[in-house]
Amino acid sequence: MLDAEDVRRVALGLPGVVEKQRWGHPTFDVGGRMFLTVPDDQTSFAVRCPRLEREELIAAEPEKFWVPKHEAGSNWVRARLGALEDADELYDILVDSWRQVAPPELSADVGR
Repeated sequence: MLDAEDVRRVALGLPGVVEKQRWGHPTFDVGGRMFLTVPDDQTSFAVRCPRLEREELIAAEPEKFWVPKHEAGSNWVRARLGALEDADELYDILVDSWRQVAPPELSADVGR
């Protein structure tokens, strides 16, 4: 099963990523903008996700994705680590969030 260290490893493997502590837990930035956070319980992580896509994502896989009430107005979604299929799915989710804020010169070289 994937854990918070897998999230950290994948995130820090992306170009230009810097880890910071915010709200008492790790967050990850690229180009000065946050794209990932790992909450205290470390059983999930939060990534950027446009609200329209987020609703479809949650409806399709509610066991995997959700939004806490206090984040309902944001462009973020949470994912349960235990529900992910494998490290490839984790990578794809993190890259999607990273691309939303990464400078264009960095994002050209990342992906599958």
